[in-house]
Amino acid sequence: MMMFNNIYKNKKVLVTGHTGFKGSWLCLWLELLGAKVIGYSVDIPTKPSLFELIKPKCIDIRADIKDFKKLNSVIKKYKPEIIFHLAAQPLVRLSYKETLNTFNTNVIGTANVLETLKENKFVKAVVCITTDKVYLNNETGKPFKETDSLGGYDPYSASKAACEIVISSYRNSFFNLKDYKKTHNTLIASARAGNVIGGGDFAKDRLIPDFIKAVLSNKKLEIRSPKAIRPWQHVLEPISGYLMLGANLLKGKKEFAQSWNFGPEKKDIKTVEQIVKILCKNFNNAKYTVSKAKQPHEAHYLKLDISKAKKELKWVPRWNINNALNKIIDWTKAYQQKKDMRKVCVEQIETFWNKKI
Repeated sequence: MMMFNNIYKNKKVLVTGHTGFKGSWLCLWLELLGAKVIGYSVDIPTKPSLFELIKPKCIDIRADIKDFKKLNSVIKKYKPEIIFHLAAQPLVRLSYKETLNTFNTNVIGTANVLETLKENKFVKAVVCITTDKVYLNNETGKPFKETDSLGGYDPYSASKAACEIVISSYRNSFFNLKDYKKTHNTLIASARAGNVIGGGDFAKDRLIPDFIKAVLSNKKLEIRSPKAIRPWQHVLEPISGYLMLGANLLKGKKEFAQSWNFGPEKKDIKTVEQIVKILCKNFNNAKYTVSKAKQPHEAHYLKLDISKAKKELKWVPRWNINNALNKIIDWTKAYQQKKDMRKVCVEQIETFWNKKI
């Protein structure tokens, strides 16, 4: 598969959080690119699991990102040239219940990854994955730019904003761009993606997985915030951005060692209820209800300004929201029919990247 000028071919790539939803898709894509993937994850996060369904070819290491000694030993042993850091506690609602674990996993875990770079100088590039929720959200409805202030009402959002500060601190203190190729050879970037959707997401308290579970069990979906606006995008959109970003860092282009937004076009930013109605229509008019129970705080407006990624990285969204939802529907129906899900995912990656833009 000719992508990214073959830059990942035979490269050793460490993916933390490789058994998760995004990590599984990323590992499969890297495999198709000819990379030698080392995965580092504490466990399989869901049952069923996309990772177990598609079995991407990688060295599968089960260990905690909070364990610096173990992480450092793995990096020393396998000597990756690039690290994609995805390992995290990724759920807003769970962060209210598992607050310390959220901060320890997300903030200390990120610091651990970056701390290993001090002595493992063979690592040329690191792409740290955070979230669209890192911004100080005053609910104005204005799309966030990378230069906007960081914040975080809930523990998850706050932990990811803290990650961005940690990333910036390590880049400034130990891997400063003015010293690149003088005292160090490592470039660090962060990626802030929107609400990622796609086949194979089985996590709790996410709209698409909850809908699919309801459909598969012939139950009615209950939604929490029908008017909440989110930057929905298919999982392959941000992953393509991560790979493009990583490729530029591997080429030594230090101007890309900064933060980047990856989200949909403005016209594809939809409410929760709009997304549900589209899905219901495509699944034999499935039904949904709106919960009346009191819910923990979640942001109402979330929009990303992606103009920088489009202009400087030459990254653009390839699938609009209807295409993204159709691909999820196709994936779900294939899963219902017990098809080869690895093959389905490979075909979706190839279709995505071959789309003319």
